[in-house]
Amino acid sequence: MRTDIKKTAGILAGAAAFLLAFSAPAGVCLAANIPAAPASLSAAGQDEKKELKTGETRNKAAGQESSGSEENPAAAESVGSGETAAGLQSDSLSETESGGTGEDASVPENAAEAETAAQEEKEEQASVPENAADTETAAEEKSEEQASKAPVKLRVSNWEEYIDLGDWDEEETIELPSGDIIGENSMIEDFEEWYLETYGIEVEVEYSTFGTNEDLYNMLTLGDVYDVVCPSEYLIMKLMAEGELVPLSDGFFDTSNKYNYYSKGVAPFIRNMFENSEIEGEPWAKYAAGYMWGVTGLVYNPELVRADQVSSWKALADPAFKRQVTIKDSVREAYFAAVGSIKSELLTSENFRSAPDYKKQLEIEMNDTSPEMIAQVQDWLKTVKDNVYSFETDAGKADMITGKVAINYQWSGDAVYTLDQAEEDDFTLCFAVPEESTDIYFDGWVMLKRGIEQDPRKQHAAEAFINFLSRPDSAIRNMYYIGYTSVLSGGDDPRILEYARYCYEAEDDEEETVDYDLSYFFSEEDESGDFTITAAADQMNRQLFAAYPPEEVIDRSSIMSYFNDEQNAEINKMWVNVRCFDIRRAPLWGWILLAAAAAAVVWVFIRRRKNS
Repeated sequence: MRTDIKKTAGILAGAAAFLLAFSAPAGVCLAANIPAAPASLSAAGQDEKKELKTGETRNKAAGQESSGSEENPAAAESVGSGETAAGLQSDSLSETESGGTGEDASVPENAAEAETAAQEEKEEQASVPENAADTETAAEEKSEEQASKAPVKLRVSNWEEYIDLGDWDEEETIELPSGDIIGENSMIEDFEEWYLETYGIEVEVEYSTFGTNEDLYNMLTLGDVYDVVCPSEYLIMKLMAEGELVPLSDGFFDTSNKYNYYSKGVAPFIRNMFENSEIEGEPWAKYAAGYMWGVTGLVYNPELVRADQVSSWKALADPAFKRQVTIKDSVREAYFAAVGSIKSELLTSENFRSAPDYKKQLEIEMNDTSPEMIAQVQDWLKTVKDNVYSFETDAGKADMITGKVAINYQWSGDAVYTLDQAEEDDFTLCFAVPEESTDIYFDGWVMLKRGIEQDPRKQHAAEAFINFLSRPDSAIRNMYYIGYTSVLSGGDDPRILEYARYCYEAEDDEEETVDYDLSYFFSEEDESGDFTITAAADQMNRQLFAAYPPEEVIDRSSIMSYFNDEQNAEINKMWVNVRCFDIRRAPLWGWILLAAAAAAVVWVFIRRRKNS
C-alpha cells in the first residue's frame, strides 16, 4: 500500500515537474510576442498598418522626417522584449531541469514585461488616429501650397485698340533723358512675364474687347464673366450703384509698396476728382483706378472755320456749316452739347461763373434731365440733324482728315490722333473747347464680383495688372500707341513729364513759343518745381491743348452723371424721336417722288390685269 502511494506520489511529482518546466517558458513567450500580434490579424488590421505607414511616408514628404525608433518606439521595445523573453526561456528550462526554483522567480518578471509591451501596443494603436489627423493636415497644407502656386486665369475686357500691342520698329524708340522706351512685346505678354518674375506665379490673361459702353453692359447682362474691365465714368457709376464691383484692397493704396505704381503715380488732379466724387455715399476711388482721361470739344479746319465760330456748342446747329458738321451718334454726348447750347447765356454769364459754388452749380445745370429740358434738347437735336453731315461714332476722324467736313464733335484723345494724321498729310487741323462747359471723361479699371468671386489670388492678379499698366514706362507706351492721355503723372518718376516734353517741346529754332503750365496735373499743391513746357505758339489750340487742356478749361469742365432707369427711359425716347425718320418733316420733292412711285405701281397693276 505504502509502495503504491510512493509510486503514485512519484508519478505526480514527475508530472508536476514536467508541467512546470514547459508551462512557464510557454507563458513567457506568449506574453513577449503580444506586440507582434497585429501582423497575424485580419485584413482590417493590415489596412490599419498600411494607413499608419502611409501617414509616415506623407509626414516625411512634408518635412517631418525622423528615425525608425522615433516613428514607432513601441515596436522597438517589442523587439527588445522578445529577445529578453527568449533568454528567460532558456534560463528557466535549465533551472527546471536541474530541480531549481528559477520558474518561480522568472514568471512574475516576464509577466510584467509582457504587460508593459501590451500597454505600449495599445498606445501605439491609440496613436494611429492622431497620426492620420496629422497626415490629413499635412496633405491639406501641401494641397494649399500647390494651389497657391497654380497658374491664375485673369479675364480682361477693354476697348478696341486701347492698349499697346507691341511690335514697334526700332525707329519708334522713345528716347528720354531717363532712358529709352520701346514696345517689343504686347503689354499683355509683358505683364504675364513680369508677374511671374515678381511673384513667382504664372498668370494667363484672357484678353477681349468691346466697342461701346452699351456693348459691355449688354455682355455683362447676358452673363459674360470678366475679372477686370475698363468702362467709362458713367458706366462705372452705374455698376457701383448696382453693387456689381469689388472694392480695391487696402494694400492697393499702400504707397510704401514699390509695386503700387497707380497709387504712387496718379495725377493729384485725378486723385482728388476720384476721392471727392461719390455714388450713394461711396467715392469712385474705392472701386475704380483711372486709365485714360480727357475732355470733349470740336476739331475744326482753320482754313474754313474761325476760332470764335467754334467757341460755343451752337456751332453744331449753325447753318453757315450746313452739311459740314459731324456729331457723335451717342445720346450722352449729344445731350451734353445740346444742354450747353440751350443754356449758353446762363453758363457764360459773369454772375454764374463768379458764384462761390460755381462747380457744383455747373454740374447741376449740365445734368438737367427735367421734362422741360428733355423736350428742348429734342427740338435742338432735330435742328442739328438737319444741319449735320452725319451722326458718327468713329468716321468723323477720317472725314476731317480727308476734308469732307469742317467741324467734328470729338473726344480730346481722338482729336490728338486726328491732328497727328492730318499733319502727316501736311494738313493743319485745330481743337477748341466751347466756352459753356466741357464734359470731362475718363476710362478706368474696375473688378467685377462675378469674376473675382472673393478669390484673393484673382484679386491680387487683377490689382497687379492695374499697377503694371500704371508703371510710367507702360503708361508712355500706351499713350504713344493709342493717342490718349494717361491719368498718371508718375509721382517721383520724371518720365511721363519727360514724354510730354518729348512730344510737345518747341524746337530750338522755333520763332514763336509759349510757356504752357501743367502744374495742376503734375504737382501737388505744396510741391515746387518746373512743370512748364515751352511749346510752339500754335500748340495753344492743337495737340498739346487737346492732350493736356489748360487749367482754365478744367475749371469749366463738368462730369456728366449716369442716368437712372426713369431718366434713361425718357432720354432714350427722346433720342429715338431724333434719330428715327419723321415723315412729317419730309420735303415737298420727297412727297412728289412718293406719289409718282405709287402712280407707277398702280399703272403696272392695271396693265397686267388688262393683258390677262
